[in-house]
Amino acid sequence: MSHAAPTTLPPIAELNTASATVQDLATAVTLLFEPAPPLVERLFAKRPFSSYGQLIDETEALITDPAKAGFTEAEVLEIINAHPRIGAAKANLSALSLIEQGYKKPEEAAAAAAQQTQQQVSQEDEKTQADLKRLNQEYEAKYGFKFIVFVNGRPRSAIVPVMEERIRDSTVEQEKKTALLDMCHIARDRLKKLNVE
Repeated sequence: MSHAAPTTLPPIAELNTASATVQDLATAVTLLFEPAPPLVERLFAKRPFSSYGQLIDETEALITDPAKAGFTEAEVLEIINAHPRIGAAKANLSALSLIEQGYKKPEEAAAAAAQQTQQQVSQEDEKTQADLKRLNQEYEAKYGFKFIVFVNGRPRSAIVPVMEERIRDSTVEQEKKTALLDMCHIARDRLKKLNVE
């Protein structure tokens, strides 16, 4: 199911007013972190924020020790699982996730087609897609939640070895910490791309 995320953030001052609602904050949090109601509830209680950077810093402080922040295990999993699967169908991704996961914009796809045949691109994309689907299943079977990584402009094919290594060499607790911290890296990157203070 596709979730419609906003494409702009309201001024942070609007979220600090007495008339601001939890839903107002949820709209901003969805753009930065994907929909995560337990996170929104904790952040709403932490207002006011001087900037979106401070909101992200506060989020990182909350999730660095989720038990201390009062999150239940189910809430931690809900926050992690709010992110789409890497390699998910385009229809299931927010506008920012599409870009982050390396789906090409139409003009970029046309330029790439001029350099390679469509068949080569298609075969490569199909193999990457199949690998990501398989690895998502393996990861979720082992750890019980979705794989999250800060893609940081890498092609989806470059994520395959990262997933393989984390499936092979990590633990549930390490993966939870990595997922939560990478969510903050993703949010900071999104904020920078939105050019908002």
